[in-house]
This record gives sequence, C-alpha cells and structure tokens, in this order.
Amino acid sequence: MKVVVSIGGSVLAPNLEPDRVAEYAATLQTLDEAGHTLGAVVGGGPTARDYIESARELGANEIELDQLGIAVTRLNGRLLIAALDDRAAPTPAESYESGREAIRRGDIPVLGGIVAAQTTDAVAAAFAEYVDADLLVYATSVAGVYDDDPKEDPEATRFDHLTASELVDIIAGMEMAAGSNAPVDLLAAKVIERAGIPTVVLDGTDPERIRAAVADREFDGTEIVPEA
Repeated sequence: MKVVVSIGGSVLAPNLEPDRVAEYAATLQTLDEAGHTLGAVVGGGPTARDYIESARELGANEIELDQLGIAVTRLNGRLLIAALDDRAAPTPAESYESGREAIRRGDIPVLGGIVAAQTTDAVAAAFAEYVDADLLVYATSVAGVYDDDPKEDPEATRFDHLTASELVDIIAGMEMAAGSNAPVDLLAAKVIERAGIPTVVLDGTDPERIRAAVADREFDGTEIVPEA
C-alpha cells in the first residue's frame, strides 16, 4: 500500500528531543519493512511559530513569514531524515516531482513546505494525490476532526466517519485565522475531496498509532471516506 504520513511539527519535535524523532523514524521503518511504500510530510510546529512571531514583530511581510515557516519545516524534515538513515532521500524534497522521483528510486521522501501560502496539511494532501496514494494519515495533536476546537470547548464532539464533502463543510465553518486548531486546513480538505483519497486523522503523539492505522487499519480518530 502506498501511504503518505503527515506528522505535525508539534507532534514530531515539540522540544527537538532526538529520542522522540527516532521513535517516529522507527515507525516508518517498520512500515517500510512490511512492504508499504511511504512518503512523509513534516510540519513546523512551535519552532516555526516562534520564528514567525519574532519576524512579524521585526516587520516581515506575510510571504516572508511563509518562507521562514517553510525553512523550519525542512529543518524538522532533516531531523527525520537523519533518524531514517539510508532509507530516506538525503535531503527534504522541495517539489512534488522530486518527492515522486525518490519513491520511484525506492527511497522514503520527506517533504516540508513547498510554496508560500500553502500549509503542510495541503502539501500532504497534494502529494498524496500526486503519487496516487492509497491512504493519507494525518498525525496531529488532537484525536480526530471535531465540530469545534476541543482545546477550547470540552463539549466538542468528534466525528468517527466523514465524507470528504462533509469534511470541507466542517472546516469551512471553523475559524481559520492564525492559531486555529483545526486538524487540517480548508485547502487540504478540498484536495482530499477532489482526489478521493481515503484519509485518517488521529492523535499522533504516540507513533504506534500511526503504525496501527496503516498496518492494521485500527485507529481511534476520524476516517474520511471518498464520495460514493
């Protein structure tokens, strides 16, 4: 099975702890050894937010802030590449084409941001569409898709199953300003809908949950299914 795994920066490297990064690399290696074809997309997390906040106060414009965030995602990607050793392509893929070329060589490509104004949520969905993935997994800091931000509303309800169009409607109805805790952004949801990619959104703070979702199709989260 061809799988794209999107690992949030706040999940992979909240404190740049090497043992934590190594655990995620070990999970990917386990899936790789089981015969799955993999691609990984890494977010910027708190490190990116710290840089962006400082640069904004220094007068950087929004495109410059996006470029700074992309740079941080690629630094996080290099951490994962280091932990994957010779199974990963040696540098973060800076385009969808180079990511696909890495898969064709038999390597695991690691991507961060690609272009300004596009989050790594959207990168993961677009890359999954580009390589015709069988499954897209979002390993986030929340346990799926909710009808509101569960960190702000303890009464928020989680959806166990959604169609892609339902996902678009839910995300569109949520506040998408900076700092929003929606598990995926609207562009990513629309790409998932367009491409018909089976998708899972789960709490990825334990990398074993990623392995179980791919290898066993067992997970505690939200399953997004293509339209009939």
